[in-house]
Order: sequence, then C-alpha cells, then structure tokens
Amino acid sequence: MALSRRLLPLFLRPGAPAVRALSTAAAPAAAATSDEEEESITVKGVRISGRPLYMDMQATTPVDPRVLDAMLPFYLSRYGNPHSRTHLYGWESDAAVEAARASVASLVGADPREIFFTSGATECNNIAVKGVMRFYRDRRRHVVTTQTEHKCVLDSCRYLQQEGFEVTYLPVRKNGLVDLAQLEDAIRPDTGLVSVMAVNNEIGVVQPLEDIGRICKEKGVPFHTDAAQALGKIPIDVNRMGIGLMSLSGHKIYGPKGVGALYLRRRPRIRVEPQMSGGGQERGIRSGTVPTPLVVGFGAACEIAAQEMDYDHRRVSALQQRLLDGIRAQVDEVVINGSMKHRYPGNLNLSFAYVEGESLLMGLKEVAVSSGSACTSASLEPSYVLRALGVEEDMAHTSIRFGIGRFTTEEEVDRAIELTVRQVKKLRDMSPLYEMAKAGIDLKSIEWSQH
Repeated sequence: MALSRRLLPLFLRPGAPAVRALSTAAAPAAAATSDEEEESITVKGVRISGRPLYMDMQATTPVDPRVLDAMLPFYLSRYGNPHSRTHLYGWESDAAVEAARASVASLVGADPREIFFTSGATECNNIAVKGVMRFYRDRRRHVVTTQTEHKCVLDSCRYLQQEGFEVTYLPVRKNGLVDLAQLEDAIRPDTGLVSVMAVNNEIGVVQPLEDIGRICKEKGVPFHTDAAQALGKIPIDVNRMGIGLMSLSGHKIYGPKGVGALYLRRRPRIRVEPQMSGGGQERGIRSGTVPTPLVVGFGAACEIAAQEMDYDHRRVSALQQRLLDGIRAQVDEVVINGSMKHRYPGNLNLSFAYVEGESLLMGLKEVAVSSGSACTSASLEPSYVLRALGVEEDMAHTSIRFGIGRFTTEEEVDRAIELTVRQVKKLRDMSPLYEMAKAGIDLKSIEWSQH
C-alpha cells in the first residue's frame, strides 16, 4: 500500500464520515436525509450541510495521491539540503531535484538547464518582467502586454512605469484573443519584452502562442508567457512556439503549493537581473534553499501530466459540455465569456442575465466556485478581464467561473447543474428586471430616476 494511503487514517478524526476517493461531490439530493449529510459545517458565519463539491480548479487543484507518494520520503527520511555537498543526504536530495528539473523541462520541450525553481508563478512573472527590463535597461525601455494579464504581471509593469519604463497595454477582442496586427504594430525598436498569458485564468482563452512567438522572433524581442494555467493542460513546446521566458506553477497541475519554475532560454541567451539576493542557488537566478519535497512533487505532477494530458483533455471536454448543456437546457439568457473555439475546456465562465453575482455565489454554498481570479476575489469590482472583453458592468457582475479537473465526476457536474439552475431561477423570480425583460420591455431604453 502506498505510504500516503497508510498515513491517511492518522489525519482523519475518529467517527468521521467516509471520504469518497478522489472526489468532492456533494451527495445526491435523494440521499439528503442520511445521517452524514445532517452534519453541518459553519465557516465564517456561513452554515452548510457538509463540504461543498469543488469546482474552482483555476484557483488551485488537489494534490494527486501519486504526487504525494513521491513527496513523502523527502519529508520523512531523505530530508537533506540539496545544496549540501559533503554527505549522502545532500547528494540524494540534489539528485531528486535534478530529476524533477528534467521532468518539468521534458513537459515543455526545454533543456533542463533552462528550468529554474521558484516559489510559484507570481515570483516567476516578477523575475521575468522586472528582471529582463532591468538587465537591458540601457537599450530597452518599453514593454508590450495585454489588459487581461494576471494581476502580478500588470502590477510588475506598473512598477516598471514608476522606474521610467513605458508599457503598452493592448486591448483584446470580444472573444478574449489578442489582435496580432495590433501586437506587431505595438513593438518598437526599444521594446524589451512582450508578455502574453498562455491560458487566461478567468476565462480560459488560449492565446495563439506560436503566432506571437513568430512575431517576436522577427522583431528580435523576447517573448514571455505566463503558462501557469496551461502547463499539463495544453501541449507546450517552447522552441516551436518561440517562447523566451515562461512562468509555471506546481499547484495548478495537481502538485503542491509553494513551488513553481521559470523557463529561461539559453540559445539565444536571455539574461535577467535577479530579484532576490542570497546564496546564489539556481545559478544565481533565484537564491534560497530549494524545497526538495515540493520540487519532487512538481516533477511528479509533470510526469503524470505528460502521460495523461490527452485523456484528461477528452474527459474534461465531455464534462464541460455536460455542464453547459445541462444549464442551458433549463435557464435562458446564459452568456459564455471568452472564445469557445480557442479555450481550455476545464474553464467555463458564464454570466447569467438579471442575476446579481454575489447573491448567486452566496446561494451556491454547496458548490465551491468563484467569480474570477482568486488573487482578486476580495474586490467587489467587476472583473477587469471581463471588462476588457467589452462585457457590460451588470453582466460582468453576474459571472461565475466553473473549474473542471482530473478528479471531477459526472455526479458532481450534475449536482452543480441542479444547484445553479435552482438558485438562478430563485433570484430571477425576485427580479423585476427579469419580469420586465420577459414582457418585452427594452431595459436600455428606460430612463431611471434617482431619489
């Protein structure tokens, strides 16, 4: 029996209800009277009948048990510092780190020497955006990016602007894709970096990486992509796509939190200024002790993704279609945000007209979903990504992001459909706007008075 399964009983309280392996589904409605479902949980003042089913895979993914199996020995017995060069503990940890480095590199078609371990994609984005521009500051003073990038890329660009650099924030089309002609026109002789996210974290749109890489290569500008949501989900080949720098994350592909990797091209060589001072680990790019268990888990997650990507993609696509068809069959005025053709199927972002988003989220207590990025979910403002797509503010406020992953089941999808449809209908029954729209009244033509 795998070590993680032998240890699992130690972390379960006596008398706890059984946990269904690799699933977070709420029990079917027909079994709602069972003793297990009568146990309630209260968190932050919200009372729910049990743990909600999990459909927020863009925020984070559960650790694959096979990943945990690979990690545990490096917590319990092989706990050496990989930078210790004088004894076995250090040697075996160093060998494990290098094996993981090779696994990450293999998944994206890179040389292992081009992979640098970090704490996550946010740190990678900071190193890539700030590091490149600061290294080439004498000749390169301009960055091109898009309005729909992750907040850490946008904030890094704004930080550079405070240092005197110029940044062009490109708009996107209504489907979320960047206009390649606009991108090409935006590149100047002093442009030092083009940064475009591979798969958008809020709407799942897949950008044309190969076309962007070709344009950047012709212009002689490094191409950086935040691929945290793309790794292990869509095929990536850094050479074919012309990628110069790439940010990766462990916990988005069923690996552990707290570890990521920066891909940094060797030929032609791209240089960055390190953002952290210290012992010079990771060849000086990222100082600090490499966390062996986390890195090993990241490597294991990449190996599994390489083997199962095609299967996962087919299965997730079928579940996405089941979810979309199930909701649309019972609810009208449902809008898909972002392109359906150029999209990772595990991300389905929907807006429900005449429904207030916060009320919908609060009503879906049995489903763990979100209205956008986990990094900006505390804000009550509508998603800046949806606003960049031209989505009107009222519709942007009604968006829900459903995240489907490797361990999502058909039962979970069906339960999510049931709960979502029920809550949307409930809120619309209380909405005078929906009643007016159904009566044929053009709401945009009404001049509302203020009191």
